[in-house]
Amino acid sequence: MFARIVEFTPKQEKREEIVNVLRKEVLPILKNQQGFLEILPFVPEVKMEKLITVTLWAEKRDAERYEREVYPKVEGILKPYLMTPAAWKHYNVETSLCQHFVAALTA
Repeated sequence: MFARIVEFTPKQEKREEIVNVLRKEVLPILKNQQGFLEILPFVPEVKMEKLITVTLWAEKRDAERYEREVYPKVEGILKPYLMTPAAWKHYNVETSLCQHFVAALTA
């Protein structure tokens, strides 16, 4: 399993709206991507902190394909809601540490 972590700072006046955009516009795009497993949005309690999303992918190449072919469209959807461009990182997920989560995803 592979994770793509994106950090971004929403515009203060668009803070509540961006979560709805993620749910209604971005999630359907993600669901259509080969290897996409899940999105985990982390919304901070402190309003000026960054919002973090973790997307989980079956394999690294699935996340890389999404980033190359589809993410520019998603970035365009999110751009009006952001103070600065999003920053992302890639991680391998050590599945032996999250067996219950993996079992829930495959159920």
